[in-house]
Amino acid sequence: MTTIIGCDFTSRPTRVKPITVSVASYDALTNDSALRVSAVHSVDSLEKFEDFLSLDSSNLSKPWVGGFDLPFGLPRELVEHLNWPNTWLACMKYYCSLERSQIREVFQAFCASRAVGSKFAHRATDLIAKSSPSMKWINPPVAYMLHAGMPVLINAKVSLPGLLRGDPSKVGLEAYPGKLAKEIVGNQSYKSDDKRKQNLDRLHVREKILNVLVAGKHSLGIKLKIPKSMIEKLLEDASGDNLDAVLCAVQAAWGVRQYHLGDPLYGMPSQMDELEGWILTC
Repeated sequence: MTTIIGCDFTSRPTRVKPITVSVASYDALTNDSALRVSAVHSVDSLEKFEDFLSLDSSNLSKPWVGGFDLPFGLPRELVEHLNWPNTWLACMKYYCSLERSQIREVFQAFCASRAVGSKFAHRATDLIAKSSPSMKWINPPVAYMLHAGMPVLINAKVSLPGLLRGDPSKVGLEAYPGKLAKEIVGNQSYKSDDKRKQNLDRLHVREKILNVLVAGKHSLGIKLKIPKSMIEKLLEDASGDNLDAVLCAVQAAWGVRQYHLGDPLYGMPSQMDELEGWILTC
């Protein structure tokens, strides 16, 4: 049995907008095993998040595999253009040593020199997943998510397959909940941080996503087992953070299944760029 976590990350966690972590269990050796969600936690600081991943506790028993909704790397085109270190760990240490204001200035200058329509550099996996480029610093600020989250994963000694060797009983995978959500409901919106947009239509879309997850009627084929009280919590959370954390856990469980089928990269391609990283299930 493997503990599975799904993390909806934010680069500036607070009590109002915390990091949201779902905790579940999954037996990849049993046919038709369900992902059993047992808890959803709110973590309101990066320090507490690092402690959550670092310390053994009843909330997070090892071995665990986590799906984290933050980019694990930068586009090779960008890194080489800036003449930054071109090995993953050296690049991440340099990048995370910068202030956010420095990152914004450097990335703005890079974009200003490029043609309209191709301002940003993209990782190969961003293009496939149709996710925001990992160098984007606003709406959403995924560049800052990388800057804030990667030191936590490194300090907590999390192993990142294909990128970083850490504690083999703690494995981190890059997840993107929007990919699975779009498969289920297309471009229908299911969440918003804007209270004016937290309406009944979005509630119904969240309900549809949960129904499909419980039935396992999606491409990853993993059924969700979740207490009724927690389903109500996921539906009532109009920001979608709780649901996104569960979507990340489903993706992580799929990765664990690939690992137990013999893939050491948890379903990520063997030819993935070791500087850029890869989004799970792409």
